[in-house]
Amino acid sequence: MDIGNVPTVSQESGTNKKVSRSVVRRIEENFGYVLLLPAIILMGGIAFFPIIRTFWLSLHHLNIKFVDHQKFVGFDNYTKLMKDDRFWGSLKNTFIFTVSSVSLEFILGLGFALVMHKVLFGRSLIRTAILIPWAIPPVISGLMWRYMYNDQFGVVNAFLYKLGLIDEYIDWFDSGLKAMVASIFADVWQTTPFMALLLLAGLQTIPHDIYEAADIDGASSFQKFIRITLPLLKPSILVALLFRTLDAFRVFDLIYILTGGGPADSTEVLSMYAYKTMSAYLDFGYGSTISIIIFITIILISLFYVKVLGTNIRGEG
Repeated sequence: MDIGNVPTVSQESGTNKKVSRSVVRRIEENFGYVLLLPAIILMGGIAFFPIIRTFWLSLHHLNIKFVDHQKFVGFDNYTKLMKDDRFWGSLKNTFIFTVSSVSLEFILGLGFALVMHKVLFGRSLIRTAILIPWAIPPVISGLMWRYMYNDQFGVVNAFLYKLGLIDEYIDWFDSGLKAMVASIFADVWQTTPFMALLLLAGLQTIPHDIYEAADIDGASSFQKFIRITLPLLKPSILVALLFRTLDAFRVFDLIYILTGGGPADSTEVLSMYAYKTMSAYLDFGYGSTISIIIFITIILISLFYVKVLGTNIRGEG
């Protein structure tokens, strides 16, 4: 027997100590997750229980105007929804409102962010002032714009009339097109500051040395914007577009106050259709179905943004 290959007591003791330290390290690393587990379970329950409950209701016929009990109907509500012209009209209105609002807010917000990033004097005052529209609650903003759009004494008509753009005061809510334009403009006014601040935060993370190097190479302002600013701003653009798109897609209060979905449901969005189905028609099963469709669409929009912009961000990193 080769005595040299037999582990000594000191070697065994050293090995045991290494194993013990490794076990202790793993326990310490996982102990934080154990402490977070109750909060994760609580937040998960708060987040997912309403979704699961709504999906379960969508599988039932539950119109308390006519019956006082639930009747399981499977996916009949979803089949009915696919044949519902009012649903498709609300979906189209929602997409028109979302795409138009978010596009304008991004363009204007990026412009404001660039201006605020360059301004040195009174920067804090400008940032505070630009936050005022966003700080106003949507219900108050809707009421304010409804009075401003009034066809008798509204300031919007008075302003356009003095500029010579209109010959007489306009009723902004007598047609679907004008009502939608009025709703989009009000939303852009209110939420552009939020977009601008998110983009401004991204601009402030771009190192100034890169612009100095571009100046030495003789790059123009447009070239610096296209080749430096926009690529490095993509993470902030992703966050800004994602937040605003999801918020605009589930809009309710602003349009409800301004137009009520009219005239003739021409500005009715999905959230409003779900609300009317459950509150006015008392059809909770069908209203839950519409809500689930809204939830699924929001998930798909999120995945689209992460896939399109997120892939580019990771690739550049």
